[in-house]
Amino acid sequence: MKNPLAFVYLFLILFFASCEDKESSSKNTSEKPLDKEEVTQKTSKLDSLRAKYSKTEEPSYQSDSIKSNEEFPIAQEELIPFLTQYGKENPETRVRIITSFGNIEVELFRDTPLHRANFIMLVKENYFNSTFFHRVAPGFVIQGGNSDNTATPRKRSQIGDYLIPNEFEAGHKHTYGAFSAAKYSEQNVSKASSPFEFFIVIKENGTPHLNNDHTVFGRVTKGMDVAEKIVLVETGQSEWPIDNVEMDVEIID
Repeated sequence: MKNPLAFVYLFLILFFASCEDKESSSKNTSEKPLDKEEVTQKTSKLDSLRAKYSKTEEPSYQSDSIKSNEEFPIAQEELIPFLTQYGKENPETRVRIITSFGNIEVELFRDTPLHRANFIMLVKENYFNSTFFHRVAPGFVIQGGNSDNTATPRKRSQIGDYLIPNEFEAGHKHTYGAFSAAKYSEQNVSKASSPFEFFIVIKENGTPHLNNDHTVFGRVTKGMDVAEKIVLVETGQSEWPIDNVEMDVEIID
């Protein structure tokens, strides 16, 4: 070749062109559509991340599950001996209802043994920790133990479909601060109590028309000022608060 420098220049041009082609080919390969297996792996990773970091539809406290108990679900015909024995083994009488408005402390009466034992059992089973004060009626009562969460009917089903016989013979009245059992009106001539819902009397002069219609099984010993705050929240249909009044309930002693 007459000009050696021209040969060198030609060699360098061909070399760099080859490198650019390889780099271009590499980029094109990395951006190709994912095959089915790669898409599945990528989707699986995304789903795992969403499950880990996404906000769940229900509050975390709803994950509290009913403890393993071989007696559940409780049958109606076994209720009295079951609660009688449970009451002997679980003598606690004081509970604390915890809300964002403050705490309400309640003393449960020993002379209403079935209602006391049932309530203590529900507290220890974490039942109330997925419920609200779902009804507030100014000048009357605040009622708790229900919710619109899926956890509530699930827990009720696990515990049992039963009613607690009334314990009117104890003679407790619906005075201010009385802690009483709700009941189902339909086909309930014996005035048996719902095991899951309770109410606190807010009316200053009491609600004597409820005597011998609902079983009073406790009294508020501290926190009626909290109950008075709760009863003033804004409500929608059926006296259900627009903003849920959530609760946790724990044993004091």
